Amino acid sequence: QAGFNILKQGGSAVDAAIAVQLVLTLVEPQSSGIGGGAFILHWDKQTEKLITFDGRETAPAAATTDMFLEKNGRTMPWIKAVVGGHSVGVPGVLSALKKAHDQYGKLPWAALFHDAIKLAEKGFIVSPRLEKLVAMEFNPGISQLPTIKSYFFPEGKAIKAGQLLVNPKLAAVYRSLAKTGIDAFYQGWIAKKIVAAVQDSPIAPGRLTLEDMKNYRAKELPAVCGPYRQYQVCGMAPPSSGGVAVIQMLGQLEPFELAKLSFENIDFAHLFTQSSRLAFADRNRYIADDSFANVPTDGLIDKAYIQKRSALINPKKDMG
Repeated sequence: QAGFNILKQGGSAVDAAIAVQLVLTLVEPQSSGIGGGAFILHWDKQTEKLITFDGRETAPAAATTDMFLEKNGRTMPWIKAVVGGHSVGVPGVLSALKKAHDQYGKLPWAALFHDAIKLAEKGFIVSPRLEKLVAMEFNPGISQLPTIKSYFFPEGKAIKAGQLLVNPKLAAVYRSLAKTGIDAFYQGWIAKKIVAAVQDSPIAPGRLTLEDMKNYRAKELPAVCGPYRQYQVCGMAPPSSGGVAVIQMLGQLEPFELAKLSFENIDFAHLFTQSSRLAFADRNRYIADDSFANVPTDGLIDKAYIQKRSALINPKKDMG
């Protein structure tokens, strides 16, 4: 609805997407928010060009290769590694949104915050999904870290669907960002609060610094593109693995007549999962942030290479 309201006012697709993201931060904090990262794909109809923005989080400069190892040298369980300040990177969402808005926004930046501020101050209705995920404590940090616990468990009880939940602190952040742009987030009062929360976390204090926040820049990147039958399929390039993996999977499945199979068909499920395995094996082996590693993107989507991978798919047998 927030996005639709922006379009009605003459806003661009980017304007609408920003308004949506600001509201999602409030109503779906378990899935999407300005504390995380994002990739943006934007089709410019006038130039017929696909532009992408890399707003992925980056590790603190003080990060090391052994920071998620136990004392015995083994890798920490994921859930233990994720709770607390230790796993926090520099958030990239706002930098990417601002970069996209500078190029493709039509409405003033401040106008995009209106609905999110109103909902944060006056309250939003908790969804059944949010109730369920809070109750499950999928991320145990929400009941272990005091500030988060007081928000999701007011008076010691988990929030319920249908309940009105207000977030005045987020409203204050949004008012500041609407007024001054993203500087407060990356080098002002908000940055200081983020860094303090990470470094002083009661669980696993982290290494994030004000310098890390100040130095963050979202990047504009060319899309990664490959053929599928009569189409040209494009997606996000590394550090995202999604664009490469989808192009690989489609290429590997091209020799098979998928159009004759329904989505529920067991043969389709078999072909899809076999192709997924191959793409994810390459993802785990080769895909990284190409600011720091040599990623063979062109080789991974090379037609001859994809044909060799496709030949490994046996329609009658799992590859094991």
